[in-house]
Amino acid sequence: MKYKILIINKNPDDRELLKNILITSITDSNVTCLNSFKDDIQNIKQFQPHIILLDENSCDQQLNEAISDLRNQLPENVIIVGITDAISADLQTKTIKSGATECMVKPLNDQQILKVLKQATELVDTKNRIKERTKKQRDDFENIERLLSGINNLPVAFLSVASTGQIEWANDGFARIYGFDLSSYRSTFGNTIFSLPPAEETSSLFNKCIKDRQTAEKICRMKMKSGDTRWLQIYMSPQLNDNGLVERVFVVEHDITSFKTREEELTRQNKNMQEIADGLEDANSMLELQKQEINLQKMTIEEEQQKSEKLLLNILPFEVARQLKSKGRAGTRQYKLVSVLFADFKGFSNISKTLDPKDLVSILDSYFATFDGITERHYIEKIKTIGDAYMCAGGLPLSNKSNPVDAVLAGLEIQHYMNTLNDTKVLSNLPIWELRIGIHTGPVVAGVVGKKRFAYDIWGDTVNIASRMEQSGHVGMVNISGITYEYISDFFDCNYRGKIETKNLGKIDMYFVNRIKEEYSQDKLGILPNEVMINLINKL
Repeated sequence: MKYKILIINKNPDDRELLKNILITSITDSNVTCLNSFKDDIQNIKQFQPHIILLDENSCDQQLNEAISDLRNQLPENVIIVGITDAISADLQTKTIKSGATECMVKPLNDQQILKVLKQATELVDTKNRIKERTKKQRDDFENIERLLSGINNLPVAFLSVASTGQIEWANDGFARIYGFDLSSYRSTFGNTIFSLPPAEETSSLFNKCIKDRQTAEKICRMKMKSGDTRWLQIYMSPQLNDNGLVERVFVVEHDITSFKTREEELTRQNKNMQEIADGLEDANSMLELQKQEINLQKMTIEEEQQKSEKLLLNILPFEVARQLKSKGRAGTRQYKLVSVLFADFKGFSNISKTLDPKDLVSILDSYFATFDGITERHYIEKIKTIGDAYMCAGGLPLSNKSNPVDAVLAGLEIQHYMNTLNDTKVLSNLPIWELRIGIHTGPVVAGVVGKKRFAYDIWGDTVNIASRMEQSGHVGMVNISGITYEYISDFFDCNYRGKIETKNLGKIDMYFVNRIKEEYSQDKLGILPNEVMINLINKL
């Protein structure tokens, strides 16, 4: 990408020096200079810089005020680098808090400038990738939600059929079209698709799909028991296995009787008009209108056909649906570095005895919903819940090296939420829910298995050890393995518990995580990381 860099400096010699260095060293850059930002803030906003090099040539306090002023008026993704005559740990901290990403100390040299600019451009690239990924996920979710919003009311049947013709599954739309559900069909006609009316056309289309190993579609007419005529748009899409053979066929049947009936009626009207329209201008005008209406109806049918195909591809997650359609299965993948987090409520069986089932599920749902929000903020993927147990993992499906730190941050925030909630309940004389959390880091295998109700899951010893970390922990604490500790020890204060005996795994080094170290924490409790820690994590 082309980086837009803005130099703000009252000294023309300094501006020219910086500009020449940047233009020479960063070829894909657009460099602009200003004396001061206060009178040109609108021009700065129009320029939309990625990186700003700010030198106020004044006291450090005025530099921090200028950085803070710029930060308040520009988007969050703009990188601001302050330039000062001297730097100290205290000044750097104040400058970072004011909104700067980094500081440079005069006199400037090429090596210092290029080092800071390299870090800044990498940070710009990282923020852009995160922004694009977030936008794509949001767009995909909105598209799926929009396509599926009216599925329960559509006259559409979805069937999964084995290559032998055995019907494996059908949705509720099957009964809306045929007047009986799949169970009734099987008891009357058998388990195959070959008796499904219109039987001859259905069998022929299915065999063609199997033989050609390609999508097949057809509009069929069928007679109902009541004597009524129905029209179906049938769409069959094969799923191939690794050997290129058809493993199963997805079938979509759409009742287009209303459209077809209208089309036939319009066709008859068109024929009648054609017979009487010779030489009559008014009749020709009416005929043209009828033709336009026919075309509109045909376009509507084509749109419905496209919706049927899109609906099939969007019932499942895109990647899973794509793999299932192209390979007949969704593959698995091995990850070398994943941090697995288990959370489980102590004494859940006793709690469940004292609550109405509906209240129990409602409370558990509210807790897990909060856990979901916390893990999502820390780029942790929720895997599943089993009863009162919550399982998630960092470092997948997109690999990263920061997942041990991400998982511990999520664990601390979840325990802080539960501890705060329990303190409130104690004051109100309400029963409390005590939570244990365990984390372990290592390799896993992740993917989708099975043929029905597909679910993303992970396997491996790492999962088992993480479960033991939770079982060997204490309520209100985050218990981690020695391996996880090696990855996170620079950022967190921990207590070594020694080698703890675990079921089937022997003795394992364990640590309790107390808090984020003070130099990296933005709060007194050590739950939330400051900008310095976030920048360090992003560089992992």
